[in-house]
Amino acid sequence: MSTAAATPARTGQVLADLLPASRVRDAALVLGGAALTGLAAQIALPVPGSPVPVTGQTFAALLVGTALGAGRGFLSLALYAVAGLAGMPWFAQGTSGVAPSFGYILGMILASTVVGALARRGADRSMLRMAGTMLLGEAIIYAVGVPYLALATGMSAAAAIAAGLTPFLIGDALKAALAMGALPTAWRFADKR
Repeated sequence: MSTAAATPARTGQVLADLLPASRVRDAALVLGGAALTGLAAQIALPVPGSPVPVTGQTFAALLVGTALGAGRGFLSLALYAVAGLAGMPWFAQGTSGVAPSFGYILGMILASTVVGALARRGADRSMLRMAGTMLLGEAIIYAVGVPYLALATGMSAAAAIAAGLTPFLIGDALKAALAMGALPTAWRFADKR
């Protein structure tokens, strides 16, 4: 059987599955995913009128879920959240603990799990499917984060949308575009090996 016929499908796999399987690998991937998210959260730009900054955190969370799969993605983002709650200063702008933006972190845990499950079904193999996967992931993050922001700050729903969703749409579209190119390209490279 030729390698070309056997490898391109790689059905049921995510990129992390291409590494030799072991518990050490899985633990390293989970720790690495949490650390990547924490580092990406430090890339933060304040948004005037919003308690939520623009960060690289959401991109990292979705990338972690897609590359590691649902289980490891969930564990990575849960570890990120628990460590931040325990005082590790790796939430946006070096903060920790519960803040009005904590709902976005909860949304990232759920989104990472969902995009990881979709990646295992091949959603990270083409630009179009990857775009849909990233947009769904972003929608999940906002579906949890915006209501949490409203409750935590006492904002109306309209004010929470204006402060916690609208200013981020262009940046999120750019992040989705990066992922659209990066992951399908990684698979093409892996399939040539």
